[in-house]
Amino acid sequence: MLEILGGLLALAFGAGFIGALSGLGGGVFIIPGLVILAKMPMEVAVGASLISVVATSAGASVAFVRDGWTNLKVAMVLECATVTGAVTGAYLAGIVSAPVLEGLFALMMLQAAYFSLRRIEEEVVPVGDRLARRLDLQGDIPDSLGGGVVHYEAVNVPGGAAVMLIAGLMSGLVGVGAGALKVTAMDYIMKIPLKVSSATSNFMIGVTAGAGALVFLSRGAVPTTIAAPVALGVTAGALTGSRVLPYANVGLLRRGFIVILFLIAIEMGWRALSGI
Repeated sequence: MLEILGGLLALAFGAGFIGALSGLGGGVFIIPGLVILAKMPMEVAVGASLISVVATSAGASVAFVRDGWTNLKVAMVLECATVTGAVTGAYLAGIVSAPVLEGLFALMMLQAAYFSLRRIEEEVVPVGDRLARRLDLQGDIPDSLGGGVVHYEAVNVPGGAAVMLIAGLMSGLVGVGAGALKVTAMDYIMKIPLKVSSATSNFMIGVTAGAGALVFLSRGAVPTTIAAPVALGVTAGALTGSRVLPYANVGLLRRGFIVILFLIAIEMGWRALSGI
């Protein structure tokens, strides 16, 4: 029993740490870990995944918001599209078959990886477009080199909102936080710095996954013996990751993000093909 508990804590800590750094939320690592390594049913893994997403968001967001990495105005504007997509996805989840959903998610991860590959170098937009400036979506982040601050602004809010709508849709359909698409929307589409995108994604994913986690817990799909160590481990990992992110190398962070996207695409694609 102690070995199982220690394994769950270690798995959850690693998922929370990587989830906080990348903005993915940790859920995409919990599901394959519990299903493949711990041999747990998919329903239990999905429920634990949603709990881990909420825990990552809560654990990482406190430090990110306090230190000024999270853009709360961007989060509030884009969350409208994400929640709309999540509600629609939850409705469609009972209509579309699981292999189709997993295949669609794998394709979306490949698309996100492609976008990230095209933006290997960090690009800070000095002047945003009219709509972004009207919504006051600019911000300032600490300059790790000079010790001052770097000003950034956003562009293409409609394009970012469209990707966020898809992110919410996939979250409601598949049961994950869809942080990869959220980061892609802000980083590639809206030209928001990657560290800000990751921090803001961590803030947003908890809202998307919270309702689903409550549903799983209310019907007893996730035993407390699994939910408790997952929540504790992910929270500790997320807090640690939030401390590391400000000092992380952006180039290495982006390349690691791309690798994670490809691995997620392979895992989801394999699940889709094996379920046909």
